[in-house]
Amino acid sequence: MNTTQLSTRPITLLICALGGEGGGVLTEWLIDIARHAGYAAQSTSIPGVAQRTGATTYYVEVFPVPLAQLGGKRPVFSLNPVPGALDAMVSSELLETARQIANGLPSPERTMVITSSARTLTTQERMHLGDGRADDANLAEVVRAMSREHHVFDMGAVAQGAGTIVSAVMLGAVAGSGLFPFPRASYEAIVCEGGSGADANKLSKMAAASLRGFNKGFEIVSAARAQAALVAHILSSEDNAAPVKQKLPSGVAALFPPAVHDMLALGHARMVEYQDAAYAALYIKRLQQVLGAEVETDPAGAHGYATTREMARWLALWMAFDDIVRVADLKSRASRWQRVRGEVKATEDDLLQVFDHFKPGAPEFAALLPPGMATKVTQWDRARVLKGQEPWAMPLKVGTHSAFGMLSLRLLASLKWLRVRGSRYANEQAVITQWLQGVVDGTRRHWRLGHEVALCGRLIKGYGATNERGKENLLHVLNHLAPLPVPEAAAQAIAAARAAALDDDAGKALDATLVAHGAPARAVKAQPIRWMRKPRSPASAGRGA
Repeated sequence: MNTTQLSTRPITLLICALGGEGGGVLTEWLIDIARHAGYAAQSTSIPGVAQRTGATTYYVEVFPVPLAQLGGKRPVFSLNPVPGALDAMVSSELLETARQIANGLPSPERTMVITSSARTLTTQERMHLGDGRADDANLAEVVRAMSREHHVFDMGAVAQGAGTIVSAVMLGAVAGSGLFPFPRASYEAIVCEGGSGADANKLSKMAAASLRGFNKGFEIVSAARAQAALVAHILSSEDNAAPVKQKLPSGVAALFPPAVHDMLALGHARMVEYQDAAYAALYIKRLQQVLGAEVETDPAGAHGYATTREMARWLALWMAFDDIVRVADLKSRASRWQRVRGEVKATEDDLLQVFDHFKPGAPEFAALLPPGMATKVTQWDRARVLKGQEPWAMPLKVGTHSAFGMLSLRLLASLKWLRVRGSRYANEQAVITQWLQGVVDGTRRHWRLGHEVALCGRLIKGYGATNERGKENLLHVLNHLAPLPVPEAAAQAIAAARAAALDDDAGKALDATLVAHGAPARAVKAQPIRWMRKPRSPASAGRGA
């Protein structure tokens, strides 16, 4: 046994069940499974009263190293769960899950929460004259916020469909989560064991029902984890992870402190891949302005150059804004074709056809035109809307599996040289410059003020109307909150406004926050009024005749 094995800590699980739901059976199953698989385990229980009049919890610890590898030594287990030190919690009732969260047992950094969405109403809920039920959506949000990973589904309905008790479904969910190092065969062996003697037929039917519930719970959780893993793989695929593999040039690294290098490397590589080396040089020049202001305010680097790090992140994302050139580039990459083949599980003998649907409008075409021509295009489209027509768009269906479709996308992706001459590029750089100046000026006034302005880069996201609304919100914050005379108050107001803007797409919370901090609410945008002719009914048409 090596040092790593000696320092390995037990895997901890808290089981929460109501009276009569088999929480004790589930605990005994897990202990038997651990022994069957050759691992040391211990459980303790705090039995309550029946149904909703008392908590029934069970605590399980399993040492993740097989006994055969411990050299005759035995691990020491705890008798009670420690708040914040749970690896997982499984619960058969949603409010009970929230109650344990309120007790501080799960940790959002460590704990996986598996819970049923089913409810058994409390006495207070039943006594209410109206609808006294707790809001399930709020309870689910609590679970999401206070867990590292969460799985919520109706265990009661699954158990009823399988003809078994909910503890069998909970066991399957625990197995599907991969929490313990037990093979699935060990779980199934314990669930199916028994069936001897006079009651052999009865026991075999019970075991079969338990196995059905186990399989259902296992499939639900394992499928959700597989899907999450697939999404994580896609997000970290070549398209997104390529910049990570590139090292920061030594000349650039020498200009910034080591605390910034990891984020700076990602941003620099993204700029080179998105446009060219000159664009990356502009990115570095802008960050040097922020670093200079931060060093003036915090020469000792007590804050770890956090403002420069945040700017390295959000500036790179903004400068690499999505346009039709970028979309065409991403859609036509070889790695994307390989990913699609893997997602649909296509073999070499399968014929795979991929169609991409696009609907570029006047703004997308105007983005690549010089400002003068772009203005004419957008004015023409706006005049169409004022006349009651829909905004102009060109629906396209491109078969990217064909040579023509792929060549079309690659031709569009090669127009990087045209991007920097377009109106969209000029508009984006103008707003970026305003934001950058706001960060620099704010940092020189007070470190936290500059940091909060830098974090406002989070407001720039999405595309179309969402992207434009984010830039308008950012400019409003820069113009009305950043100049507040007291820097600390300005920083606090900007943080509150940013949080409100991110939480409420409608903007009502942002306007209320602006007014509360002495700034004007955003101006109401003028919207065209469309007059629609009321269709004549058949009866009135007959009378007119």
